[in-house]
Amino acid sequence: MKKTLIACIAIAATSGAYAQTKWDLPTGYAVGSFQTENVQQFASDVDRASGGKLKITLHPNGSLYKANEIKRAVQTGQTQAGEFILSGAANENALFGIDSIPFLADSYPAARKLADASRPQIDKLLASQGLKLLFTSPWPGQSLYSIKPVEAMSDLKGTKMRAYNPATSRIAQYVGAQPTTIQLAELGQALATGTVENFLTSSASGVENKLYESVKYFYAVSAWLPKNAIVVNQKAFDALDKPSQSALLKAAAAAEERGWKTSEQKDAEYMKELAAKGMKVAPPSDALRRELRLIGGRMTVEWLGSVGPDGQAIIDAYRKSTAP
Repeated sequence: MKKTLIACIAIAATSGAYAQTKWDLPTGYAVGSFQTENVQQFASDVDRASGGKLKITLHPNGSLYKANEIKRAVQTGQTQAGEFILSGAANENALFGIDSIPFLADSYPAARKLADASRPQIDKLLASQGLKLLFTSPWPGQSLYSIKPVEAMSDLKGTKMRAYNPATSRIAQYVGAQPTTIQLAELGQALATGTVENFLTSSASGVENKLYESVKYFYAVSAWLPKNAIVVNQKAFDALDKPSQSALLKAAAAAEERGWKTSEQKDAEYMKELAAKGMKVAPPSDALRRELRLIGGRMTVEWLGSVGPDGQAIIDAYRKSTAP
C-alpha cells in the first residue's frame, strides 16, 4: 500500500512537471525601458492567468539575440516568442513600414487609428511567416536629436545620420546625410566616437539611454510613432492547451492597452526630463517642419508604389477613420 502511494505521488509529480510549458522571449531593449517593463508584466500576467502552466522568461537588452535577429529566431523556432520593432522588417515587406511613414500619423490618436486600419494586413503577413501577433506597443513620436543646431534641412546635409529601418535611411538620403545603421543599444558609443551626429528617435530612448550626455538639441517633430510587436511562433502557440492560449491572449490584450496608455504618459515626462538634463528642447522651425512634411508626402507615395492594393486599402481605411 505504501509503495503504491509513493508511486502515485511520483507519477503525479512527473505529470505536473511535464504539464508546465516554458518559453523564452528575447527583446533588444533595456531592463528599465517602459516597453520592457510592459512585456515583463505581460509575462507575469500569463504565469498567473495560466496557473503557472505557461512560464515566459524575458531576456532583455539583446542578451539572447540581438534586436535585428529576434524576428528570424521566432520564425525558425529557435525561441518561442520575441519582441521587435515592426518597421525594422520593412526590407522584407514594405507593409511592415506602415507606421514609419513620416507625418502620416503624428499623434497618439492618429497612430492608434492607423494601427487599427493596418492590423488585419499585418496579422495576415505575419501568419504567412509562421508568426502570430500577440500585441503591439508604440514608442513616443520620433523626434530629431542633433549635436548641433538644426534650423533647416540644409543643416543636416553631409552629416552622419543614424538609421534603424528603411524609412530612416531614406530620410537621411533626402536630407543629404549619410545613413549609418546603428542599433539603439549601441547608439551611445556611436555618438561618443563621432560615428553618428544626428538621428530620429523617441523621448523615451533619449532618457533611457542617457543620450542627453552626448546630444545637446532635441526638436519635437514627432514624425511617426513606431510600434514594437510581440509575436509568438504559431506552432508553439498551437501546442498550448486551450486554457493557456486563452490566458496568453487575455494578457496580450491587457498589455496592448497598457502599452499605448503608458507610452503617451511617459512621453510628456521624458520631454521634461530631457530639458532638466540640459538639452535644448524645442519645436522645429517652420522651415524645417515644412521641409520634413514634403519628405513625408513623397515617402507616402513611394510606400504606396511598393505595396500596391493592400497598402492603398490601409491608407484609405485610415483616412476614412480620421476624416472630420
